[in-house]
Amino acid sequence: MRWVILSLFFGFSAPSFSQEPYLFIGTYTNGASKGIYVYRFNTSTGNGTEISTIKADNPSYLAIAPDGKHIYSANESEGPSGSVGAYSFDPVTGKLFQLNTQSSQGNGTCYISEDKTQKWVVVANYGSGSLAALPVNSDGSLAPAAEVIQHTGTGINKERQEKAHVHSTIFSPDERFLYVADLGTDKEHIYKFDPLQPAPLTEAVDSFVSVTSGSGPRHIAFLPNGPFVYLISEMAGTVDAFHYDKKTGKLAQFQRIRTTPAGFTGDPGSADIHIRADGKYLYASNRGVSNTLAVFSIGKDGRLTNKQYISVNGKHPRNFVIDPTSHFLLVANRDTDNIVVFTIDPVSGLLRATGKEIKVPNPVCLKFLVP
Repeated sequence: MRWVILSLFFGFSAPSFSQEPYLFIGTYTNGASKGIYVYRFNTSTGNGTEISTIKADNPSYLAIAPDGKHIYSANESEGPSGSVGAYSFDPVTGKLFQLNTQSSQGNGTCYISEDKTQKWVVVANYGSGSLAALPVNSDGSLAPAAEVIQHTGTGINKERQEKAHVHSTIFSPDERFLYVADLGTDKEHIYKFDPLQPAPLTEAVDSFVSVTSGSGPRHIAFLPNGPFVYLISEMAGTVDAFHYDKKTGKLAQFQRIRTTPAGFTGDPGSADIHIRADGKYLYASNRGVSNTLAVFSIGKDGRLTNKQYISVNGKHPRNFVIDPTSHFLLVANRDTDNIVVFTIDPVSGLLRATGKEIKVPNPVCLKFLVP
């Protein structure tokens, strides 16, 4: 059976999807959580059903292989070294089986991506301010890191930006480039990516773009089939919009917009950012004292217009995901142990709480897999 990841097919009509795709949930395990949870999510009712669980150490971010047969986790250890976990997945039973773990060659490992060729896994080490590229073996397990890149520098906020803090490693849609957000230096780094090389990453000609001092870059989202990319900054509570040059990877900023209402003065703690499959709406989460989702429409010129702020009905929405049909948005609230289910209006893009939730201890990452 051929498997696909939801992000490749958001724009298709609902009948082309399984009614119950798999939902993988990464967690922090310093409380009651066991590790990685596997659910089925009913895209008609919005209900989730637990299928299996596998023990893991702080699997705070997950990546699903393009073939749907392997899962990788960034294990965010607070010790001197983080790790990366590799798992095989049985689509019939819904169970995960651990293949191996490798050192992330850094600490505070918080983000992980795999390329479409399934030759490389790239991880972000927040604590040590570095990123590492690990080769993928033929059986899906991981080899030791083949390349480690150390960032240096500081930012204006001496408590949060005392050194580099790499927060995400995200491939461009064509995977010619890897974009790396550094909260500590207020930069979005750009690396050329060649999966055929023994060390796949090299600096691009314009190797980074800087944002306003004290912003704290975190994650980016590319507009589907469009020339725009959007960067959410954790500390400033903003989204920066850029024109994206597919040939060079260079970013040119043209807008900066808040993720909270004009009168908001608290800590925004902005976290995650995603765009609906049709490219018409962008969603962003705020932690801090806000605990909200912000909804923006995307104009033909790429500019954002705020449409809604809505409570996440929980605390610390570190991550959220849009389901394969674009009918539901699920938000993981770490500090209230709940995943809250919202409906997405197909015309306005606005969110409405369904009253349904999935109870999981300390959820921090959500990923869908569609049969």
